Amino acid sequence: MKITPIIGLEVHVELATASKMFCGCPADHFGKPPNIQTCPVCLGLPGALPVPNKKAVEWTIILAQALDCKINLISKFDRKNYFYPDLPKGYQITQYDQPFGENGKLGKIRIRRVHLEEDTGKLQHEGQQSLVDFNRSGVPLVEIVTEPDFRSVEEVDVYLKKLQRIIRYLGISSADMEKGSMRLEPSISLSNDGSLPNYRVEVKNINSFRFVRMALEYEIKRQQKEPHIQQTRGWSEAKNATVPQREKEEAHDYRYFPDPDIPPIRMSNEQLAIIKEQIPELPEAKLTRFVKQYNLSQYAANILTDDKNTADYFEEAAKLSDQFADIANWIINKKADITTLVPAQLVEQIKKSQTAMPVDKTALEQAIKTVLSANPKAVADYKKGKTAVIGFFLGKISQAVKIPANDMIRTVLERMLNAR
Repeated sequence: MKITPIIGLEVHVELATASKMFCGCPADHFGKPPNIQTCPVCLGLPGALPVPNKKAVEWTIILAQALDCKINLISKFDRKNYFYPDLPKGYQITQYDQPFGENGKLGKIRIRRVHLEEDTGKLQHEGQQSLVDFNRSGVPLVEIVTEPDFRSVEEVDVYLKKLQRIIRYLGISSADMEKGSMRLEPSISLSNDGSLPNYRVEVKNINSFRFVRMALEYEIKRQQKEPHIQQTRGWSEAKNATVPQREKEEAHDYRYFPDPDIPPIRMSNEQLAIIKEQIPELPEAKLTRFVKQYNLSQYAANILTDDKNTADYFEEAAKLSDQFADIANWIINKKADITTLVPAQLVEQIKKSQTAMPVDKTALEQAIKTVLSANPKAVADYKKGKTAVIGFFLGKISQAVKIPANDMIRTVLERMLNAR
């Protein structure tokens, strides 16, 4: 009997606004001494009234538009009621049935909703006691919820990395998991026939792609052996296992109702069009353009567009020289320090290395082609990231052209390797 994992994802992303979601306290809380960035609003004191952060609303809509969501012209905030030490009011201000965005997609994965809420405080466990730091309480938190469309751990990994790249390209968050600004919550159940099961297990607050993979792989094995119970679990790094936390709540358990202190938010199509103009060229589109416009290999274009700053640096250098493959090779393989070396200096370095070439370029390229064709396994190793084989290739090429290896030979070699 074939077992099919049915997986959905909730991804929480802290927005990099200057202030919190409903008050004027600074939102940059990481590494700050506990409880110094608080006020009556984010501490939930009686009589304190929330005022929505306009920038957070716009950034949530930008992300929803980038994920091809339908944007609701009328949205509202709701109260999600539950009692936990990190939630000072006894409820969280979030969105329930009228989020900013819904029915989107990223690749083949359907996005159910993109909504905005406030983050909770952070519990710190010390010995037998737990302390609460409310610096994080009230920080704008956007949540991206998928449909249960994933059927493998690998699909989850690809989706999460694509989503992180889009968020960083938009400039709305660092999406840094080590600092907790991107937190991952997969839900998984097992099916015998591919249909949706009547239970799901949610694993809360995972902070790395690797731990998501490990948690899902563990759950697939565990659920094959144990009774299928709907519950919330956590990931234990110490045990390399998921651990039970509580029975999984349903929506009615939270007693959602509209927040009476925040009126509905109404948007016009004209406002949405202005917001959409702020969306830059996104990673997938940029990668496709780099391959076509600069005649780069898929491998090189993928590395260059993985980070927006690197992609922008490459394009600035490409304005100064049409040796696009050489520029890409220096950035990717020579690890040019783009934080200190301006594009014009990089182009100048490439030109100097080429003028020192002591061999005919056509003859060199033919020699490299012969060496690469004769060593397909070494080429495959390089494509897998084993860059140490460069030394092997340089030795073979030096023997063929009868001169010592130099920067120019290495540059041409790397360009031809990446083009294969």
